[in-house]
Amino acid sequence: MIVNQFDQHFLMFAQHDHALGSGVLVDNWKQDFLIRSKLREEADWAVAQHDRAWIPLDKRPIWNEKKDRPYSFIDYPLQEKLDAYTRGIDSIAKESSYAAMLCSLHYSSFFPADTKDSTIQAFLDHEKERREKLSEKLTIDVPKDLYDRHFRRLQFCDDLSLYICMQEPGVSKEKELSWFKNGFRQSFDFAPDGMMAHWLDSETVSVQPFPFERIFELNVPYRIVTKEAIAQKGLQKAWETADIKERKVTLVPGRK
Repeated sequence: MIVNQFDQHFLMFAQHDHALGSGVLVDNWKQDFLIRSKLREEADWAVAQHDRAWIPLDKRPIWNEKKDRPYSFIDYPLQEKLDAYTRGIDSIAKESSYAAMLCSLHYSSFFPADTKDSTIQAFLDHEKERREKLSEKLTIDVPKDLYDRHFRRLQFCDDLSLYICMQEPGVSKEKELSWFKNGFRQSFDFAPDGMMAHWLDSETVSVQPFPFERIFELNVPYRIVTKEAIAQKGLQKAWETADIKERKVTLVPGRK
């Protein structure tokens, strides 16, 4: 769950809805930046499905007593989150070994390789072994540089969708979250120094360099869950009965 807190309510995006937004981004990726192929189709599908692990968790949001708000994807209890990651990748692997490899690498990238946490290390070891086995199942030999580009593209589309969901529309660059204020972490051949996004107004986001074929609109559903409703009904019922709205954003090229 993506949880944005305000004085009287929480604005909540289900993770899979945000991931489907990432899928819209990747569907608009410029053709000359990455040629169409069966492998790309599976990589694109991985982008849209990368948060499938969160579907069952987000159906039953839970309350963070220490922070007095719903748990978000950032602070969700670790063991439950890792178990969900594992099940989510299991589900993806049933339909695409390559997509599962990308999603496994994506989830693994959230944690330091030299972690001292035995729970995290067990997850990383399991996923590394999984990727090796899935790689052996592939019917083609995937060049390492292509695998890396597909992975960075998944990360970028995930980050740009988070940029749109986690902040107040129209926020100034100075007030953006630290994750995004200095641009995105991924670099590509066409963007060796990475990419930068700006909110131009409450419904328009610019990206420079622009990695997409055309200007397009992205819509991501969310719910406004009031603190009053939570106090009266509990978080579960308040989430289920909240009105569903859409964050509508047009993606445009930034100034050079």
